[in-house]
Amino acid sequence: MSATTRPADASKNATELIESPAFRALVKIRWSVSLTLLALLFVGYYGFIMLVATSPAIVARRLSEAPGAIANLGLVLGIGTLVFAWILTAVYVVWANRVHDPEVERLKRQLRR
Repeated sequence: MSATTRPADASKNATELIESPAFRALVKIRWSVSLTLLALLFVGYYGFIMLVATSPAIVARRLSEAPGAIANLGLVLGIGTLVFAWILTAVYVVWANRVHDPEVERLKRQLRR
């Protein structure tokens, strides 16, 4: 805020920005992306848990009949669930860095004017 900008003017600018279509669109997109990724994470985690709870014979199936082999389908699916969560996190970070954050900075600059 510059020396010539009064607090009332800054408050008015902030209110105008918050009520602007660009800000509302940014918030809507962020919620859409966040809720979509959350739904995917929910389906992934709880899908795995439901599979373990309802079909233990499937997740207990060994991947190899070799002597001493201990890997089963449940282990692979569990690791896959964690990797899926990391991938979803990476998707959000890339989206935020490339799309969301530049738009936030643009709106901040607009507010400072």
